Amino acid sequence: MARSASEKEMSFEERVAAAKAAGKPVLLSGGNPQIAKGDGDGPVQAYIAAMPEWKQDIGRRLDDLIVREVPHVKKAVRWNSPFYGVEGMGWFASMHVFTRHVKVTFMNGGSLEPLPPLVGKSPGERWVNIPEDGLDEEQMAEWVRQSAGLPGWDGF
Repeated sequence: MARSASEKEMSFEERVAAAKAAGKPVLLSGGNPQIAKGDGDGPVQAYIAAMPEWKQDIGRRLDDLIVREVPHVKKAVRWNSPFYGVEGMGWFASMHVFTRHVKVTFMNGGSLEPLPPLVGKSPGERWVNIPEDGLDEEQMAEWVRQSAGLPGWDGF
């Protein structure tokens, strides 16, 4: 669902108005869907449904994988990103859309084996960027199982 040339020429405000008029979610920078914060599967499914192009397939596959590996997972959307957690353990993962990849962050990724490849300012957090043809489901399932079994982030 690439934007047309006329959509690219529109200001952000014009794109927001056009999306609202069409009953569609606004796509922010990099194509990340703007979804209202909410708890449960509904807001997460709304986010996935609004993911553009091939990223939607990655989002569905990730969500299915997480539910399969962590059957009692709790879900929420905050800051235009789905979060996955375990009751009493905190949030262990989130995803976010960028132009060329879907970023999956593990809040306790510094404790995973092997370590997810990317790290930022928080040494405990690590992430992996998944390009169009780059989802390694076996490795992702292993990270999800490990991460869900460790204390996560209790940020909201």
